Amino acid sequence: MAKATLTISSKNYSSWSLRGWLLCKLAGLEFDEEVASLDDPSTRAELLLLSPSFLVPCLTHDGVKVWDTLAIAEYLAEAMPAAGLLPSERTARAHCRSICGEMHSGFYNLRSALPMNLKAHHPGFKVWAGAQADIERVLAIWRASLEASGGPYLFGKLSMADAMYAPVCTRFITYDVKLDAQSAAYCRAIMSWSAMEEWVAAAKAEPDELEELDVEF
Repeated sequence: MAKATLTISSKNYSSWSLRGWLLCKLAGLEFDEEVASLDDPSTRAELLLLSPSFLVPCLTHDGVKVWDTLAIAEYLAEAMPAAGLLPSERTARAHCRSICGEMHSGFYNLRSALPMNLKAHHPGFKVWAGAQADIERVLAIWRASLEASGGPYLFGKLSMADAMYAPVCTRFITYDVKLDAQSAAYCRAIMSWSAMEEWVAAAKAEPDELEELDVEF
């Protein structure tokens, strides 16, 4: 039996569940998945950004229960340092933590205007100004990090930052966001990550739907 359990919600819609799941994969943690029902009001509230706090994903490991994606990231980095969730160099490590924190606490306009939906595709989607500012900030973070590290990931090799920004890559694909060549290459690298391919395949096979996030744009 696996030593850990990760509670998640919809693989199609839940960006926070994706982040937590990728972090566990990146850490090399063996875990069982427990899926919260979309019929649960608190689960729907989180997916629709109507909840002030996010209790999913939640990791139970070795007698410890930790929720909140950033807390899970730091817990795994501490518990499994050899996995390299954080860069080894101090300056890069501080930068990694900073951009993870920015994703964790910011970009509300991007989240609300371009909700994660892996089954959907909206060619020519019109991005309004508030979300566009968030997109430009994300791309600036990516370009600066990739230029400093040399890529193909934000800090050269996969790190917690890539797990935190991976759902944004899916949003850019779903909503046909135009990217510069460097950012487009980064998105391709993330979407080719074997863990991402596994998640996307499972999301597309998921039977549940959330009508509020399946509106026609």
